Amino acid sequence: MAVASNTVRRRGTVLPVDAARWAMWSFVIVNVVVVEALFLGAGSGKNGVLTVAKFFGLHAALLMLFQLLLVARLPWLDRRIGMDRLTVWHRWVGFLLLWTVLTHATLVVLGYANLDDASMVKTFVALSGVPASLLGMLAAAVIVVIAVMSTRPLRRRLPYEVWHGLHLLLYVALGLSFVHQLQETTTFASSAFATAYWWLLWLFAFGALLTGRVAMPLWRNAYHRFRVAAVVPESDNVVSVYVTGRHLDKLPARAGQFCIWRFPGHNNWWLANPFSLSAAPGGQGLRLTAKAAGSTSAGLRNVPVGSRAFVEGPYGAFTSLHRTRPGTLLIAGGVGITPVRAMLEEEATGDVVVLYRVRSETDAVLLNEVRHLVALRGGRLHLLTGRTGEGGTPTFGPDSLHRLVPDITERDVYVCGPPAMTKAVLAGLRDLRVPARQIHAEKFGLA
Repeated sequence: MAVASNTVRRRGTVLPVDAARWAMWSFVIVNVVVVEALFLGAGSGKNGVLTVAKFFGLHAALLMLFQLLLVARLPWLDRRIGMDRLTVWHRWVGFLLLWTVLTHATLVVLGYANLDDASMVKTFVALSGVPASLLGMLAAAVIVVIAVMSTRPLRRRLPYEVWHGLHLLLYVALGLSFVHQLQETTTFASSAFATAYWWLLWLFAFGALLTGRVAMPLWRNAYHRFRVAAVVPESDNVVSVYVTGRHLDKLPARAGQFCIWRFPGHNNWWLANPFSLSAAPGGQGLRLTAKAAGSTSAGLRNVPVGSRAFVEGPYGAFTSLHRTRPGTLLIAGGVGITPVRAMLEEEATGDVVVLYRVRSETDAVLLNEVRHLVALRGGRLHLLTGRTGEGGTPTFGPDSLHRLVPDITERDVYVCGPPAMTKAVLAGLRDLRVPARQIHAEKFGLA
C-alpha cells in the first residue's frame, strides 16, 4: 500500500481548508483596505460622479487581480480548498467584476456628460476617440461577452473547447485594462508607495498565474517525461491507462487527486480531460481509469503504448489530508469509484466502509480491486444496485444511510459521483446532522 500522512485531527484544531480560507480572505481584506486608503488619500475627481467612478474602477482592478489568483492553480490553495470551490468563487467574482466594470463605465460617461453639459451618447462617442478611454471600453466589452457566454443556458449549449477559447479572451481584457490603468489612473500614481504597491500587486498576480498554469506544468513534464506504459480495457466501455516517467517519487501526488491529461499525437493539444488517479501514487507510475463518455475518453483505448503524455497536476482536495475522525465512509457512484479505490490503497488507520452505487454489478468499475482492498483493511463494502427510485426508499436518504452505517455521524464521509447522486448524499448527511467538517465532496473538472 502507498504511504501517506493520515493524521486524524482533534476537535477544535484548525483544518487545512479553514487555514487556506483564512489566509486567502485575509489577503483580500488587507488589499481592499490598502486600495481604499489610497483612494481617500488621492483626493476627489473632477466632480462627485467621477469620484465615485474612480472608486468603482479601483475595485474593478482589484477584482481582476483576485480572478487571476483564483484560477492560478496554486498548489497550496488547490490542495486545501479544491479546484471546484475555487472555480465557483471565480465564477461569482466574475459576475461581480462585470457589474463593477459596467458601473464604473456608466459613471465615467455620466460624470463627463455633467462636466461638459452634454448628452451621454455624445460624451460616449467623444471618449471613444481618446485612446486610454477606448482601451477601457474594449476591455469592458470583452468582459461583457465572456459574462454573457458564461450564463448557464448558453454555457450548456457550447462545446467545452469553444467556451474555453472564448474564456481566454479574459486575458485580452486584462491586458487592455492594465494599459488603460497606466494611462488613466491617478490614485496609484499619487505617491511612491502607491506606485510600488500597484506594480507589486500586478506582478504577484500575473506571476502566480504564469507559475501555476504555465511554468510548473512545463517544468514537471520536462522533468518527469511521462509516457504511456500500458492500456488495459476494464470492460466494454472502461479503460485504464498506465503512465510512467522519471523520478515519480518526487511528484507531490496523493490518492484522491486528479490530473488533467493530454496525449500529444493521439488527440489535438487542446483536447484534455480531468481524470482521477485510480491507484494511489507510489512513485512507480500513475493510473487513470475512464469510462467512454466523450470523444476524448472513448479514444483512450487507442492511445499508443510508449507515446508521450502531458500531465497537469495533481490537483484536488479530495484526500486524507482533511481527515478529522478515525473512521471513514467512502461513497462512490459509477466511475466515481476511481479516487475512492486509490484512497483505499493508502496505508491508513481506522475502520472503513464503502458504499458503491451502480445500476447493476456489471457496471461496477474496478469492483474486484475494491473488494480486495476493502478486505485487506478489514472494512465493509455495500454494493448498491438498481435503478434510481426502485424500492420506494431513496438510496441515499437519511434512513438508508443510517441503516447501512449506524455510526455515520462519527466518521469522515467522502463522496464522489454524478452531480445528482452527490446532491442526494449531501442532503441525507445534512438531515443526519453529520458535521460539515467531516464531509468531503469535490467536483473534478477544468477551470
